[in-house]
Amino acid sequence: MVNRNFQVLHVFTSVQFSYKYKRMNIDKLASTMTQAQLADHREDPTQVQNSTSMCSDENLLNHEFSKLKQDEVAIVMVPFPAQGHLNQLLQLSCLISSYGLPVYYVGSATHNRQARIRANALNPSDIAKVHFHDIPTPEFASPSPDFNALSKFPSHLQPSWNASMLLREPIASFLRDISSKSRRVIVVHDPLMSYNVHDVSSLPNAESYMFNCISALTSYSLISLFFGMSDQHEEESLKKLPSLEGIMTDEIRDLSASQQRYLDIRSGDLNNTSRVIEGKYLDLLAQAELNMNKKQWAIGPILPTKFDHISNRENICLDWLNKQPPRSVLYISFGTTTSFSDREINELAMGLEQSKQKFIWVLRDADRGDIFKGEDRRVELPEGFEERLKDVGLVVREWAPQPEILAHSSTGGFMSHCGWNSCIESITMGVPIAAWPMHSDQPRNGFLVTEVLKIGLIVREWGKREELVNASTIENVVRKLMASEEGNVIRKRAEELGEAVRQSTEKGGTSQIELDSFIAHITR
Repeated sequence: MVNRNFQVLHVFTSVQFSYKYKRMNIDKLASTMTQAQLADHREDPTQVQNSTSMCSDENLLNHEFSKLKQDEVAIVMVPFPAQGHLNQLLQLSCLISSYGLPVYYVGSATHNRQARIRANALNPSDIAKVHFHDIPTPEFASPSPDFNALSKFPSHLQPSWNASMLLREPIASFLRDISSKSRRVIVVHDPLMSYNVHDVSSLPNAESYMFNCISALTSYSLISLFFGMSDQHEEESLKKLPSLEGIMTDEIRDLSASQQRYLDIRSGDLNNTSRVIEGKYLDLLAQAELNMNKKQWAIGPILPTKFDHISNRENICLDWLNKQPPRSVLYISFGTTTSFSDREINELAMGLEQSKQKFIWVLRDADRGDIFKGEDRRVELPEGFEERLKDVGLVVREWAPQPEILAHSSTGGFMSHCGWNSCIESITMGVPIAAWPMHSDQPRNGFLVTEVLKIGLIVREWGKREELVNASTIENVVRKLMASEEGNVIRKRAEELGEAVRQSTEKGGTSQIELDSFIAHITR
């Protein structure tokens, strides 16, 4: 089981070793689609789903290409269709386009639209500079999440992920077109889209780079545990890592394993982390990379750290925070892939009420594969909860501006599932974390936050993941983080780290230097 769990997370690492892995035939994924869907997909490869302000239409695409200069370097982003992945590559798109380079964001119409409307903290004028290109995608089922399941892994998204494995041909066609009109094409892709972009190796003026969307500690710990490469100094701390049991399903392991053979063509890796946060683990990863002649750049955090363009923005969360004392509010959100049962929600509600601490609680179900289809579940809270706590807390059932909330002076803590997006946002904004991991890399992100950086507290140990977290446990963690001397020490440590991380993105900072180095490399 450990070996199979390792395979899927290993795809997210920047290190490629030769070992036996389970190869899943891509055609097996196609078998999950109806024959009619596949026939439609194959008969008309130019058919594109409609979407507002897209460059999908052939004439519009030719118009965009006509703007390219023969001596220009074009950047093509290929994200995996899950919110945390879409978000990071859109942030990177805006960052790279700020250098005056043309950036193309390539995906289905549905997921391109999702990326745009959920672009928290990004300046609309920066998003407008990115060329979104829709590619044809077979229809896929978009079931509701099973909120009563013991496993929190979002297996209901599998049909969407399976459909994304059928995008190789339209992506290859796009790359050939843009290759003929550019001096060089740089493809930056999610590890789980490696198969779809592997035709880059047939283009004489194209290179690909993998974008790692998990922490360097997670990457290094998996490698060291699997291959026995542990640094002596780190050996003791790595023994405390959460196990790999229960982190994912067989289906996503198979999908991940199918990408392994296509990783060799890449020229290097980008990491959404900073040397200020994970310098030790980045160095250990770099040592492994030397054996494969792969370049590495740690360019994170790639999210904006200043929000001048939204200073006058009206939002219920930000308006409510404006009325609260400094560092007094606990922000609660479990991302876009977590659903809680009614019983779990009741325990959380009671724990928050008993803690008597101020809070903003984003109470939403997990995303469907297509967020624009179907009705969302209306989660019910204990009777009278919102009325009783109207002066203490705010319950939000819509999409919330998370980076801006974390950056607000009234926010003093974050109860989180520890997805890497949320971790890097909270670290950057200097906010301590009450870590409650749910699946995938999240348990090890929680370990990084609580045991290595020491800027958080654990809510529930990974070994007890199938046990109900009761109200008293939640109350105690919230009180400790928000209203104790220990919590104040953790908060101060988090604030100091956040300041250092933000400085690393400024001129002369380590992350800015590495980003400049990457841009210089691809435009050489």
